[in-house]
Amino acid sequence: MNIHEFQAKEVFARYGIPVPRGIVASTPAEAQAATEELGGRSVVKAQIHAGGRGKSGGVQLVRSPEEASAAAEKMLASNIVTPQTGPEGAPVEKLLIEELADIKHELYVALTIDRGHRGPSLLVSTQGGMDIEEVAAKNPEDIHTEPVDPLSGLMPFQTRRLARQLGLDQAVASEASRVLSALYRVFVENDCTLVEVNPLIVTGDDRVVALDAKINLDDDSMFRHADLLEYRDINQEDPLEAQASDLDIAYVNLDGDVGCLVNGAGLAMATLDVTNAAGAAPANFLDVGGGATPEKVASAVKIILSDTKVKRVLVNIFGGILRCDIAGEGIVLAYKETGSTIPLVVRMLGTNVVEGKEILGASGLPVVFADTLTEASDAIKNLKV
Repeated sequence: MNIHEFQAKEVFARYGIPVPRGIVASTPAEAQAATEELGGRSVVKAQIHAGGRGKSGGVQLVRSPEEASAAAEKMLASNIVTPQTGPEGAPVEKLLIEELADIKHELYVALTIDRGHRGPSLLVSTQGGMDIEEVAAKNPEDIHTEPVDPLSGLMPFQTRRLARQLGLDQAVASEASRVLSALYRVFVENDCTLVEVNPLIVTGDDRVVALDAKINLDDDSMFRHADLLEYRDINQEDPLEAQASDLDIAYVNLDGDVGCLVNGAGLAMATLDVTNAAGAAPANFLDVGGGATPEKVASAVKIILSDTKVKRVLVNIFGGILRCDIAGEGIVLAYKETGSTIPLVVRMLGTNVVEGKEILGASGLPVVFADTLTEASDAIKNLKV
């Protein structure tokens, strides 16, 4: 689950990480009043779950309350398009109005899971305020990585080493080390998959301040964090992904036109590979799970069919806990309730496979059966849509 910048800064503040003074606004009038309260000048920042907003007009420095109102009116009436949003953009419903900062240095800091060493890693760079992917591509030596042992945690010697790599003098290095340790606590104690500050600044009076804040949370840990679950903004999520999440269905919306219904994450990934190998493109990743009922299967199929990109459906079921007849009943139920005529290619193996195929065969649906993934890929490729 992603959260907004202003929410991430609320979390930071609870851990003693300095952040600029800011006020959340939902209307131009509120943005104007906030700027007046902050001394007449501010930074107006659109709150969306995507990076790159600064290059897309989503971050504006204003020099009067009236300018803040005008900037807010423009942002709140638009969807901001960035490389992370897709062409449709992300709706702006809230703004963060912040005081101006006296910036002496801009740094980059992030914590994420490094699969290479199977634990957290702390990344820092002197190239703060920039697109870190661009820095990694052009000047990888400017990014310093510190693997962290999850048993011992981030040690003081590691934060001191990172402060030296950032070129900080002694007075600032001590505070930077404290902030890095606090960011690690945020990462671990809240089950984060990403904590990013870009930039982390050193001010003119040598304070270390998180000028930006990004937190991504592990969806599977949210049962432990009811307080953070309140931060969820469903309007920033893909509607189909949000619907699937509420139904406890693992679903990721993709760009293709082949809807994929699969049970099991590994089989789902293999199905995506087969679809691509056939010269087609999957419209989604979907793992309906092992213990699904006909109703849950039907809900999953309805999500697939409601995607306007989908022109054909590939079903790949290995019957075990989810029996093939249960899957067949759910598919038929979804098609009957939606009235869809989108053609299907169905590959079923395992428990009650004969019954599952009989249910689908007698349904009158436009279904083609395949016994192997190779046959399924050929059928998808040759399917007329």
